[in-house]
Amino acid sequence: MNDFSRLIARAEGLLERLEGVLPAAAPAPDWTAQAFRWRRRNGRGHLEAVHHPHRIRLDDLVGIDEQKQRLEQNTRQFVAGRSANNVLLTGSRGTGKSSLVKGALNKFAAKGLRLIEVDRNDLVDLPEIVDLIAARPERFVIFCDDLSFEAAEPGYKALKSALDGSIAGTPENLLIYATSNRRHLMPEFMGENLELQRGGNGEIHPGETTEEKVSLSDRFGLWLSFYPFDQDHYLAICSHWLREFGLTARQAAAARQEALQWSLMRGARSGRIAWQFARDYAGRRLAKK
Repeated sequence: MNDFSRLIARAEGLLERLEGVLPAAAPAPDWTAQAFRWRRRNGRGHLEAVHHPHRIRLDDLVGIDEQKQRLEQNTRQFVAGRSANNVLLTGSRGTGKSSLVKGALNKFAAKGLRLIEVDRNDLVDLPEIVDLIAARPERFVIFCDDLSFEAAEPGYKALKSALDGSIAGTPENLLIYATSNRRHLMPEFMGENLELQRGGNGEIHPGETTEEKVSLSDRFGLWLSFYPFDQDHYLAICSHWLREFGLTARQAAAARQEALQWSLMRGARSGRIAWQFARDYAGRRLAKK
């Protein structure tokens, strides 16, 4: 009996040491949150609740009315349980691509929309994320910001399968919204032009490498393109944010010259730069007042 007791004690000690080495179980998601990040810890992934997401109103996004209307309509269909498309938002930096997705969450969160931000390197975990949310009543948008791939990255194929191409169907409560500065999401090289083939009637056929790169973008049902802002567009956004930060319309108009100097100093005109200028200018003026 003593030998058996010693054996049990040794087994319990071994189990305690193993528990100290093995990674802890992933915490259960806090489904009361409206936004989440996918995080990996000790080799395991989990949904980390974001209890204070970036709140931005769609009305604050000035000068991208067509893109805003199309994304809003697509998201409205989705939260209503109707068919909707995965969306690829491409174009110049700072033109409102990410803000538009965040604005959609702000508008439709009360109707059950939830946002899950997934980094490019974690896209290989998409099947695991799908399993977590497939039976939930909420409607989830997986958000991939500033997306681009290098050749042979594992996340590329995982995203491609999730969009359209896996034997497992995508659940009806899931869409993917991705932003990128380039439409085809992968780098293009001059040598790929050598793969072009010419048919007997002069028809040109792209090479397999080019076809592979285009195929991922093609799996997004809705493409929204964003373009550099001209001066009037930039100034309109500056004026909007200056008034949002508490200045009068007359004070906002008086800031025109400084707004232009700010954009010259930054070497670009964009919504992000206009917002940064307005924060600086309004903060200085209100402090003096």
